[in-house]
Amino acid sequence: MRQEKLGEGTYATVFKGKSRVTGEIVALKEIHLDAEEGAPSTAIREISLMKELKHPNILRLIDVIHTESKLMLVFEFMDQDLKKFMDANAKATHGALGTATIKSFMYQLLKGIAYCHENRVLHRDLKPQNLLINKHGELKLGDFGLARAFGIPVNTFSNEVVTLWYRAPDVLLGSRTYSTSIDIWAAGCIMAEMYTGRPLFPGTTNVDQLQKIFRMMGTPTEQTWPGITQLPEYKQPQEMYAHQNIGQTLPNIDAHGIDLLNRMLQYQPQLRISAKDALNHSYFSDLVY
Repeated sequence: MRQEKLGEGTYATVFKGKSRVTGEIVALKEIHLDAEEGAPSTAIREISLMKELKHPNILRLIDVIHTESKLMLVFEFMDQDLKKFMDANAKATHGALGTATIKSFMYQLLKGIAYCHENRVLHRDLKPQNLLINKHGELKLGDFGLARAFGIPVNTFSNEVVTLWYRAPDVLLGSRTYSTSIDIWAAGCIMAEMYTGRPLFPGTTNVDQLQKIFRMMGTPTEQTWPGITQLPEYKQPQEMYAHQNIGQTLPNIDAHGIDLLNRMLQYQPQLRISAKDALNHSYFSDLVY
């Protein structure tokens, strides 16, 4: 039973609803299907895979209802997403969150990512809008059966542009062999954003996105990133930037936080810390969870 419209996304409209059977409040995601083509079989396959993912830090897909003209996904209901949560804090703290909150959210985010990666699932589109939070302070990864089913979206119908801000440099450079490490890069960007309330790399185009990353992390070369010049979208950079100390842009972060962030934001995908190892990092040693 539909109650109210919560939002309109790239390929779906989300409603708040109530289960007639259990009375549980749910979120209904109605996917707009092409009248000619119906639901892509890959999407159906991937979405049914998502039903198998059961973890406290992953949004639960309760049911899938498939009719000729639409595909309806029934999810557990969450109060808000991390973007809205940060925006609500913006008035008091310019969007920056407290250290204890950041630590709790990062731990939960990494637990969700680790579970996905153990099950050979990439999220591919992690960003604050896809991290859902309830009033108990629980964080869950959402919206990713779709990220996986539809591939990495480049642009969308309507004038909504898919954000590049959390996209790993190897993906921006056209690498076709990306792996679990793309989710770790995104998690690092999200961690930095929680400390300031502002995106770390707010690029407007692929080129601008890479430029913003290079300015902060230093311009990569064959010495610092072997193989980079062979990537399909690689172009000789105009400027050689030096590596900046990321701690200077994040005033409230401690040495453990800087170390974890640097391990997540490695240029070479294989050098990025795994979600499992990140959970054991000293940054979380004083976590009250």
